[in-house]
Amino acid sequence: MKRSRTKAGAAVLSGVLLAGGSVAVAQAVGAEAPGASGNAAAASTTAAGAPSGTAPAAAADTAAASLTASLEKTAPLMLYDGGLASGWKDLGWAQRQLPKGAPARMRMFNYSGWILYQPKLEGTFGALSFRLSAPEAFGEFLEVRLDAPGAASFPRIPITPELQVRKDGEWAEIIIPMEMLNPRGQPFDRVVMRASKSVGREWVLFDKVALAALPPELAAALAAGGGRQGQGSGREAPMTIDCTAPSHRISPLIYGIAFDGLTEKKDKHQYEVGATSRRWGGNPTSRYNWKLGGTWNTANDWFFQNVDIGVSYDDFLESNRKHGMSSALTVPILGWVAKDAKSVGFPVMRFGPQQQEDNGSGNGLARDGTPLKPGAPTLTSTEASPEFIAEWIQAIRKKDQERGQRSVQMYILDNEPMLWNSTHRDVHPEPLTYDGLMERTIAYGTAVRKADPEGLIAGPAEWGWTNYLWSAADFAPGKMPHSDRRAHGNVPLLPWYLRQLREHEKKTGVKLLDIVDLHFYPQSNVGVGLEGNTDPATNARRIRSTRGLWDPTYKDESWIGEPIRLIPRMKEWIADNYPGLRISIGEYNFGAFRHMSGGLAQAETLGRFAQENIYSAYFWQYPTEGSPVFWAFRAFRNFDGKGGRFQDMWVPAKAAENTSVFASRDEAGGKLVAVVLNFDPDQAAQAQIELKGCGTLDSVRVLGYSGAPGGFTEQTPGTKAAGSLTQRLPPYSMTVLDLTVKKP
Repeated sequence: MKRSRTKAGAAVLSGVLLAGGSVAVAQAVGAEAPGASGNAAAASTTAAGAPSGTAPAAAADTAAASLTASLEKTAPLMLYDGGLASGWKDLGWAQRQLPKGAPARMRMFNYSGWILYQPKLEGTFGALSFRLSAPEAFGEFLEVRLDAPGAASFPRIPITPELQVRKDGEWAEIIIPMEMLNPRGQPFDRVVMRASKSVGREWVLFDKVALAALPPELAAALAAGGGRQGQGSGREAPMTIDCTAPSHRISPLIYGIAFDGLTEKKDKHQYEVGATSRRWGGNPTSRYNWKLGGTWNTANDWFFQNVDIGVSYDDFLESNRKHGMSSALTVPILGWVAKDAKSVGFPVMRFGPQQQEDNGSGNGLARDGTPLKPGAPTLTSTEASPEFIAEWIQAIRKKDQERGQRSVQMYILDNEPMLWNSTHRDVHPEPLTYDGLMERTIAYGTAVRKADPEGLIAGPAEWGWTNYLWSAADFAPGKMPHSDRRAHGNVPLLPWYLRQLREHEKKTGVKLLDIVDLHFYPQSNVGVGLEGNTDPATNARRIRSTRGLWDPTYKDESWIGEPIRLIPRMKEWIADNYPGLRISIGEYNFGAFRHMSGGLAQAETLGRFAQENIYSAYFWQYPTEGSPVFWAFRAFRNFDGKGGRFQDMWVPAKAAENTSVFASRDEAGGKLVAVVLNFDPDQAAQAQIELKGCGTLDSVRVLGYSGAPGGFTEQTPGTKAAGSLTQRLPPYSMTVLDLTVKKP
């Protein structure tokens, strides 16, 4: 918890145990749970800004009052409020005093604790909320758990800053959702509060312990790491939006997502996130047979199985057209695609018992972990020549001509080819070389270009750092390290690749590459997709890891150990080796979709894509519905549910440390939309925003989000002047400023 001031040597603590419906929250014990339904939490939005002319501190007080009011509406059943409530007993091993009409006083040295107990307690409970003011030396000292007679076991919940929702003078109010305290929903009859470490003899005071219902939207926000108001008006955070600086048009394709064949027919929210484009990609698309409907090989993602996912490429293209999204289509250059919907790469009947198995198919590893030598590629696959791919594209273009509308805007030359000897080792066990990549790129790229001369071609769709710079053969067992690169003038793979394709265009007049496509996944243990720890250190590192995309001063916090600066590096490689090509980040994500740190990382990334003026980007795969990552997209695409969005022209902006501001305007210059982020999980920020050369500020609309699944809600604007405005940013929050200005 946040350290609080000490008065007269006393620590002050009050608590409220909340009752009501079960809330799916488990952050404190390391779990991720789906967010509850409902509108955005009043507690996380009310204080986004005080009314014009109102002191910022008053805004924080208003927010806290709103939270308190929402709790009071739940008709709490008191356990202790200036004395024990009827039916409750006082137990424990701490030295204590229970003065009438005052907080209970505890000395918690020697790991002492206090127990509130009611025999045969009945009811369904929602959460525990309490407030604390402790000597600074105590630090985070308190843990809370439930208990019951017999063998029932309950987790011990440390009281950390993530659980604090309000600070009021000497009091810190904490809310612990019941899913943390009682994840199995067991009966209990007592609440135990104890010191988890050695502390001093100063008094700790408890008061207002009660059972009440937890508002579901607040529970969901807390589960997502948000929902806290912070203390007072917040730290000062000066920002500038500079309309006098050079601008550029933002490519709409930076808001792309990926296709997921397993959930395509189950989900609908992939069409509600605000995506402008979808990518047919991933490991199985390297083995997709367009002549067999929805058939591909799952590769090492799932036991090298040929399967029919029930969704064809044409279904994908038609769905995108229906929802107004462009399409990026991965075309195989591996050379082998699934021959049917039933064969497997390592059948147990042929290869024997394996480390992992699924319905007679194995993972290609013996029980001791030794890789098994694969059989012939024809065990699962049929050859897919350049002519096979050209026939596919011709079929697509024929339908386009009949409809009078283009289906595919971008063809991507396969997926992460330098990993084929791992992902597709049943048909391509040998590590790919520089020359092998180029031979395939030229052969298949030529086929694509002839079949669709106006289509855009992207490649090489490599996965990450090692294969931006080296080939798979550079790390092949039994060979000298980096021998393939040294055989090619010691030139890193991507510059060499671009140089060769430029030379090919000079010789033949045929351009085989329009877009340089690379993937980006942080290597600093922040997770991928729903996975990823959400402890404070990982959360902060997750947000920092976005800097690997653009910041030349950021040293990567992983085994890479140097600045990645991927987009500036790609721009340099293009300028030096093949000028005029565009940039795409074909896959990326930062993990922890359901946590605010994942959402803030995503919002930061979309803003940086706009800043860096790249052509396209495709999130892998698409955000969980109602998650912070979902609402990060919506911050830029339909923040108000009525089409409100980040505008088309980039406006340079600067922000104070631990915040970001991304600004945009329409072509006429009368409308400004900014997305403002506060990366501090505990402390609010007071954004002081200068509008430089933008015109006279006319109208201000503010929408905020701090983790509740209902998304952005209207906030009270802060103070404004002709060329500036002030806005309070809650901890771990996204704020959209929807502004109009009068031009001079």
